[in-house]
Amino acid sequence: MTDSRSAEDREAAIPRNGAARTAKLASIPLGIAGRAVGGWGRRLTGQSAEEVNATLSAKAAEQLFEVLGTLKGGAMKFGQALSVFEAAVPDEMAKPYREALTKLQAAAPPMPTRQTHRVLAEQLGRTWQQRFATFDDEPAASASIGQVHRATWHDGREVAVKVQYPGADDALRSDLRQLQRFSRLFQAFVPGTEVKPLLAELAERMNEELDYQAEAQNQRAFVKAFEGVSGFLIPRVVASAPKVIVTEWVTGTPLSKIISSGDKEARDRAGSLLTEFHYSSPERARLLHSDPHPGNFMLTADGRLCVIDFGGVSRLPEGIPQHLGEMTRLALDGESSKLMRLLRESGFIRADADLQADDVLAYLAPFTEPLAGETFHFTRRWMQRQAGRVGDTRGRDFRIGRSLNLPPEYLMIHRVTAGSTGILCQLDAEIPARAIVERWQPGFAA
Repeated sequence: MTDSRSAEDREAAIPRNGAARTAKLASIPLGIAGRAVGGWGRRLTGQSAEEVNATLSAKAAEQLFEVLGTLKGGAMKFGQALSVFEAAVPDEMAKPYREALTKLQAAAPPMPTRQTHRVLAEQLGRTWQQRFATFDDEPAASASIGQVHRATWHDGREVAVKVQYPGADDALRSDLRQLQRFSRLFQAFVPGTEVKPLLAELAERMNEELDYQAEAQNQRAFVKAFEGVSGFLIPRVVASAPKVIVTEWVTGTPLSKIISSGDKEARDRAGSLLTEFHYSSPERARLLHSDPHPGNFMLTADGRLCVIDFGGVSRLPEGIPQHLGEMTRLALDGESSKLMRLLRESGFIRADADLQADDVLAYLAPFTEPLAGETFHFTRRWMQRQAGRVGDTRGRDFRIGRSLNLPPEYLMIHRVTAGSTGILCQLDAEIPARAIVERWQPGFAA
């Protein structure tokens, strides 16, 4: 069977061949192993261990971005999910990974114009161009499974048109299967982060991510929930199809830029609004935006937090479970016995687990530090301490953490909270976290 696509289309589309994608992903561990051998050789010729390790880290990071970014699909989706945890990477190896992972928050090679037009015709009809007064063929942004074009709707509104890459579904399935094979390797890039459950969760959400009509429904629900709420802007949906979504265009400063060069006022403002959005969404919308990475948020000129990309959303019809707030309060107050009892009742500790209440409190209490005072300064150093503490295989906290159980209904909430905390540490934001949690987290207020 021959491939009727042009050479240009074949080269730029998401590679659909499973074997080709597997080989590309497999090149990451093989490349790192090969460079490690070369590094030993350079050390024998007189280069210091620090020089060699810095070179190896930079090369590994460069390859990580090249593979995850150019493959798009599940590979890039995974890279974006990892990117929010770069604040946990120790400083001595952080810089190259920080740069590589941050690129994945808003970058991917575009598909050819002819391919973009073909998808638009399939999804919006052959006369799709008549629905727009103008359409910019040059993508304004790229993501893991689609790219965004700036256009003017026929009624004069400026709009963002997200077009899904052909073959995105096959790419997602292939990538997530193969990435699970290499989960231990990626674990080394983000100490303190559980990579295997993250990949399992991405695989579970795959069908929802691919359906832009479902995403449009999610976005409409958030628009309704945050209508008139000061400090927030959710773009309205203009039109949608299974692989194309058209929304109002919003201009703002991406969080990735605020992270790299924003002033303290912008960092603190973005951090406060991000935290309120995370904690208030389950109450306001009964939904949780579950794709927290800086590419999905921006700060507008008038200081509002604009939120985009609602493909990954968790439904919480009862809001955030009250037990979670009660546990947080007990850990903050040092009530080890009451905390232990509630953890057991809620399924966080197995009945046969041999754990001491004070040890469990010592493990959990540091996570509540941001709520101890009126404000808290989220820093990379703080997150590195937490990651190092729970990731040290020789330490007590590692053993305690491995003995705890995370019930399925809390998995998404935990992952999104951790991701949002990672962004706060990247922002270096000082925010009134306690007041926000007291207002929006059921069970926390004393």
